[in-house]
Amino acid sequence: MGWATDALRALARGEQVTIRPRGGSMRGRIEDGQPVTLGPVAAEEVAAGDVVLVRWKGGVLLHLVKEATRERLLIGNNLGRVNGWVKREAVVGRVVRLHPR
Repeated sequence: MGWATDALRALARGEQVTIRPRGGSMRGRIEDGQPVTLGPVAAEEVAAGDVVLVRWKGGVLLHLVKEATRERLLIGNNLGRVNGWVKREAVVGRVVRLHPR
């Protein structure tokens, strides 16, 4: 998992970390390879519209929070696809800065 492992470790230590996510699922918000800085976040602070690093089916995704309830978050990409609901505790970090490409 390379970048994800490094990001998870840094976030667990309470540190911010800059990554370059690959892929087009967040196109229009985060472009392929665009640097983004993630920071630790308390699960209860996450809101709809946030982009989060979330544990998903044995891996991690950098995705958009589409809806938020007291206990769960609906995550999906920026192109209209919905992945599904996760418990708030699955969130390990939130995008705190988008860097220019």
